[in-house]
Amino acid sequence: MMLGTVNANREAVIQLAVIGKNQKRQGIKAVIDTGYTGFLTLPSTVIEALALTWYMQQEGVLGDGSLCIFNVYEALVIWDGQLKSVEINESETEPLVGMGLLEGYELKIEGVAGGLVSIAALP
Repeated sequence: MMLGTVNANREAVIQLAVIGKNQKRQGIKAVIDTGYTGFLTLPSTVIEALALTWYMQQEGVLGDGSLCIFNVYEALVIWDGQLKSVEINESETEPLVGMGLLEGYELKIEGVAGGLVSIAALP
């Protein structure tokens, strides 16, 4: 099970470790975004610091309906205590966890500032 909290902006936030080339590791705080179907977004500064491997470009539709081209990288994250290979979408926003990472898990959020966020594997 993974735990996080709801911040003062009413965002569900969890902490992740992202691992890049040469086992470089960085802890990040990421907002859970159930409208994002990918795995994880990271800004270019984190991608460069971890020397992530570029994978491809991908088209995506943003929340406002506009089309955007994303650079996609490969990385490992520690997810539920295990290493998991994921696609990282480069985005100059705060890191986001999407439904790709949440697939196969139950998400519970206490909808108050300071509330508990829990993510548990489905049986």
